[in-house]
Amino acid sequence: MPRSYYIFKSGRLRRKGNTLYLEKVEAEPVEEEDQPRPASEHPDDESLDELMGIGGQEKPDTSFAVGAKDPEVDEIEVPETAGVPVEESLPRDVAAPSDVPPASTSERPRPIPVEDVEDLFLFGEITLNTKLLNFLGQKGIPVHTFNYHGFYTGSYYPRETNVSGHLLVKQVEHYTDAGKRLALAQEIVRGAFHNLHRNLLYYRNRGKGVEEAIEMLEKEAIQIEVADSVAALMGAEGRMRETYYRAFNEILDLETPFVKRVKRPPDTLINALISFGNALLYTVVLSQIYRTPLNPTVSFLHEPGTRRFSLALDIAEIFKPLIVDKMIFKLINKQMITETDLMKEVGYAYLKEAARKTVVQEFDERLQATVKHRRMGCHVSYRGFIRLECYKLVRHFVGDEPYRALRAWW
Repeated sequence: MPRSYYIFKSGRLRRKGNTLYLEKVEAEPVEEEDQPRPASEHPDDESLDELMGIGGQEKPDTSFAVGAKDPEVDEIEVPETAGVPVEESLPRDVAAPSDVPPASTSERPRPIPVEDVEDLFLFGEITLNTKLLNFLGQKGIPVHTFNYHGFYTGSYYPRETNVSGHLLVKQVEHYTDAGKRLALAQEIVRGAFHNLHRNLLYYRNRGKGVEEAIEMLEKEAIQIEVADSVAALMGAEGRMRETYYRAFNEILDLETPFVKRVKRPPDTLINALISFGNALLYTVVLSQIYRTPLNPTVSFLHEPGTRRFSLALDIAEIFKPLIVDKMIFKLINKQMITETDLMKEVGYAYLKEAARKTVVQEFDERLQATVKHRRMGCHVSYRGFIRLECYKLVRHFVGDEPYRALRAWW
């Protein structure tokens, strides 16, 4: 089953036949222009609106139960000798899969078969050439890049193969028709509200003081139905998020109170986790859109624009409470991430590399956890639910079935 690979080490990414390698390269002097930029110049999840898509344009996992741990978050280690195949390295304290023999210091690191790669996430300083990009493009493997501080900077989006001119025309029609666009945008926000509301109900039932936040959230939800424009709808969605985030002080065991959502750039541990988690989710959604006939630049809640894949932002709104927010609750309350995991600068905060690896591990495990689908009668992973959400939009555009956003029942 193809899976995501997260590369934190630096080196030259190459291929030989149908396998990928990471070669160690000699460190080069850092030019002045390569130094980390001031905080105001670093992108965050808000400026992702303009960054989704810079650099060009899965199969659902059905083998794990909800909450199951699948130790398949991989970091490609840089071998000590250039030209040696890359070794898969699992995060510390995670047992290796049973089919992988234990590594020893004398073993050659093994290569990664390209058939095993769903998409690549590059966090280190990776060198590659157009020959490799051509190869990845032929295999339909998206590549997502992140900068020194873990902010998403862009994606290599291979040439689309699941194209449909008829569907593209229908998708654009639903954007240009104000009534059809508003109806789709409202349904996306309804799905987001349901999942936000469900998270708060979960913690209310466990004795957390979130009753006031629930009441305010329900009042704001009324505005979804009376909104007469996408702009008004976006305003209601923003106020719901503000109300929801204020409840984090009741849900989380925090050393310092969470005052407000700050994005440009994040200034606290919670804001850093939200920004990083949202960036990971946007890229996963983009990878799933690529495997459908949808056009990722035509969106309905977020305004389409140049140089961005805004449809990924629309779909991500539904899944943030289910994937990113629940992940943050676990990381903080189980003290898997603490204030000591921040690289604090004046006025902003970034996660250290070790903390980013912890987040990536938990994020990938959450994507692979499964839930029994009510209609399909089989277990579908969270990643699979994202793909299904894309196909629900496809069916809506061609008139097969009205779109209904995912509302968690588990």
